[in-house]
Amino acid sequence: MKSGRRPYTMARRAASAEETRLRILGAARDLFVELPLAQITLAQVADRAGVAVQTVIRRFGDKDALFAAAARQGFESVAAERDAAPAGDLAGALGNLAEHYEHTGRLALKMLADEHSSPFMREVTAQGRAYHRAWCARVFAGALDGLAGADRERRLAQFVAVCDVYTWRLLRLDAGLGRHQYILALTELLGPLVRPGAPH
Repeated sequence: MKSGRRPYTMARRAASAEETRLRILGAARDLFVELPLAQITLAQVADRAGVAVQTVIRRFGDKDALFAAAARQGFESVAAERDAAPAGDLAGALGNLAEHYEHTGRLALKMLADEHSSPFMREVTAQGRAYHRAWCARVFAGALDGLAGADRERRLAQFVAVCDVYTWRLLRLDAGLGRHQYILALTELLGPLVRPGAPH
């Protein structure tokens, strides 16, 4: 009888441990949105997650390791969301981008603001920049076909800049454009670059 209960008990413990891990990561992300990274303590994370500080330390080690794990989880979520953007479909790609920034744009800007004071945050933002460039290369592959060398690099840099989170901040937050107007602004900026026969 006991042997029959053991796998069930172990499965329940594993599920509970995973739930605790996710709760800690969620608490870390929430606090990061609210406070500068330097001001966040493991005690605050533990209190927000409803666990003991020792539980946080046992699962993640130190503060840097905890926030590195939270950042990795966030990056995986971002990649899954943005990978759904269709290549060769400007409206579809920009709709995907706008939806993504509505969810994570402010967090991305916060991470970029903290990258100079945190080595692991610099790694995270560097990974994010590399992903964004690769995303633009995939989504706008048709507009890059036939270009090589400096012409291709310049065109790709244009796509990267127009689709960047800083451009979203300038248009959505600073200029106060609505989501639809933001997409329209990007469409107007990118239209001449994706049309056949765009100047090199």
